Amino acid sequence: MNKTIRRASVFSLLLVLALLLRATWVQFYDGEALADDQHNRRSAIEQYAYPLGNIVVAGEPVTGSERTTGSDLKYKRAYTDGSLYAAVTGYSSQVYGATQLEGIYRDVLDGTDNRLKSPADVVTRKRADPGDVVTTIDPAVQKAAYEALGDTKGAAVAVDPGTGEILGMVSTPSYDPSKISGSTDGDAWQALSEDPDKPMVNRALRQPLPPGSTFKLVVAAAALEDGLYSSVDERTESPDPYTLPGTSTVLRNENAAAPCENATIRTALQYSCNTVFAKMAADLGQDKVRETAEKFGFNDAEQDVPVRASQSVYPSDMDKAQTALSGIGQFDVTATPLQLAMVSAALANGGELVGPHLVDRVTDGDGSTLDDLSDSGSTRVVSERTAGQLASAMETVVDKGTGTNARVPGLTVGGKTGTAQHGENNSKTPYAWFTSYAKDSSGKQVAVAVLIEDSGAARSEVSGNGLAAPVAKAMMAAALK
Repeated sequence: MNKTIRRASVFSLLLVLALLLRATWVQFYDGEALADDQHNRRSAIEQYAYPLGNIVVAGEPVTGSERTTGSDLKYKRAYTDGSLYAAVTGYSSQVYGATQLEGIYRDVLDGTDNRLKSPADVVTRKRADPGDVVTTIDPAVQKAAYEALGDTKGAAVAVDPGTGEILGMVSTPSYDPSKISGSTDGDAWQALSEDPDKPMVNRALRQPLPPGSTFKLVVAAAALEDGLYSSVDERTESPDPYTLPGTSTVLRNENAAAPCENATIRTALQYSCNTVFAKMAADLGQDKVRETAEKFGFNDAEQDVPVRASQSVYPSDMDKAQTALSGIGQFDVTATPLQLAMVSAALANGGELVGPHLVDRVTDGDGSTLDDLSDSGSTRVVSERTAGQLASAMETVVDKGTGTNARVPGLTVGGKTGTAQHGENNSKTPYAWFTSYAKDSSGKQVAVAVLIEDSGAARSEVSGNGLAAPVAKAMMAAALK
């Protein structure tokens, strides 16, 4: 054979082999990624060819599917009370993808999860009937939080301390996911994306901010667990005012008349004494405070409920002055409302933290359970004695301290207020926090955390008791009816 022809033949054969290898690679390795690509029109056509499964609250779907006209996408997502439940459901959009429960359980909701397929479906390649996602949300608690937050920029979370069930989760301002579910909703999407109040951000899970004085509960827990103080009623060694270690900066208390000098932990929580807890954190040292904070859930980068929550942070590599400031929830300490609800939940539950979760179970089209998520496990955070003492001190805060606006007739309520600095040299309106728990005569309990990021109120009117505690009160009353 002519040498030139032989070489051309070999080269052509190599090209054919390369094409076969590439086709095989795309078919078996890249196929799934291409199918899941949000720009793949065929994927969207398949996903929205039939009605989707639903996200369920208290036995009733809060989602649905609506027939479209003039589009090759036959159905689009619809929502019942979309703004009320947006922080729970997220959105499912024909153009912009899906978030939160809509995104996590997309395969179940559109019927492509392999667990939904019968043997006949596999043979005929028929898409299975979609499944549903059953949440732990209590509609009464959800509505109470949404109405109490009103026009403020903020968030609230309610958790059952004994089961970890998230009973309510609201972020305001909210949005209606129905407005962005179709293929022609670009203007609505742009308006939401450009809104400076960021309504599509779930502040309950994804907006960690300085927790202020609510973090004093963590510091107090560390002090009791370490043995620095044996009881919430033992007097501390706490000068008033207190000079931050290694500096000339003098820390004072908001209420100059409060009995904060050498106050007990109970009294220091009651009056929210900065000097006591700053000194306590410095005496303990950052490592001991961090150890306790991490038991409560701080510094967990994989906090899934199953939606991924942003990491709440207790920092490292601080000097003693910075450690002191961390003791009052300042410096670089941050927390989400979910995290602070977990703190109250653990203390209310005798020191055991049950993993918070938003989904009870995932079912197939016939209602049979595919995943049972009701048992999320628990860990011991502090001893039962420490938890009981701090719960008692939190009740003092509500009975006659800085948290009186959280009182609910007929319920035992404990709480802690927080007002966190915002902006350089505290130049902007502070954040208002409240974390609490309530129980009824039968022992049923709920733990709540509320953040008011911006209420529009004058700076002098911003406080955890004035702005956040009434929201917590409404949620606790709704949960325990």
